[in-house]
Amino acid sequence: MRKYKLYFILLSFIFLSGCFQSSALLGPGMTIISSGNVAQAGLHYGANTAIKKETGKSPIRHLKETIETTNETNSFIADIKEFIDRLKEIKKN
Repeated sequence: MRKYKLYFILLSFIFLSGCFQSSALLGPGMTIISSGNVAQAGLHYGANTAIKKETGKSPIRHLKETIETTNETNSFIADIKEFIDRLKEIKKN
């Protein structure tokens, strides 16, 4: 039975890879299949819908933009990037 779940999941990835973002029920459906927990899947779907409604972005895009914004304002990360750029310039010369 476990093999069939694995085959189904892999087959789903092959056929649904092009429409992953537009398929709203794919994540909760995979949660139900993998864990059998309907409450967790419902919470997952509700959270995704709330984030989409509040921000107008998909949860993944919202997370990515939040991380990028945080990284740009973090002086430590900026200092590391500047240091790496200086090393690249020294290496070119």
